[in-house]
Amino acid sequence: MPVIYSDNEIAQLLAERKPLPSGWRESARLRPKRGHAEREMEVAGADGGEFRLILRQSTVNPLDFSVILAVKYPQSNRWFRLRRHNGKSHDHRNKIEKEVFYDFHIHMATQRYQEIGAREDFYAEATDRYGDFQGALDCMLADANFEIPHNDQLGLL
Repeated sequence: MPVIYSDNEIAQLLAERKPLPSGWRESARLRPKRGHAEREMEVAGADGGEFRLILRQSTVNPLDFSVILAVKYPQSNRWFRLRRHNGKSHDHRNKIEKEVFYDFHIHMATQRYQEIGAREDFYAEATDRYGDFQGALDCMLADANFEIPHNDQLGLL
């Protein structure tokens, strides 16, 4: 059985500094793949965490996207999803809270959803902090303490 992270441990993983390498924007540029475009990028945390940023966007529906942050379980090849910023392309249902909504939303890993055997990042909240893929990526970079190199030029992926 995988490790269950507490809400405090999840917060610490999100707060860990994640310095992006110079030229990271080119490394994160999406590539076509069967009906969508995607890219994965590994980032070393300042405290030793191994993180993966997973970017996906539908080639048909611009509102169908995910920006995912995962951390590697210690001594494992498995990944734990800390956050997932999704587009407005489907209903979301929170099982425990018994709520349903259709909006841009942010999935968050929680201890309580792990304890009932659901996916760690099943819980989500609607958001108005972004309205497209680039906005979701910018939101993730801010929420998860990514550090953009000072010499990096601003620009879209």
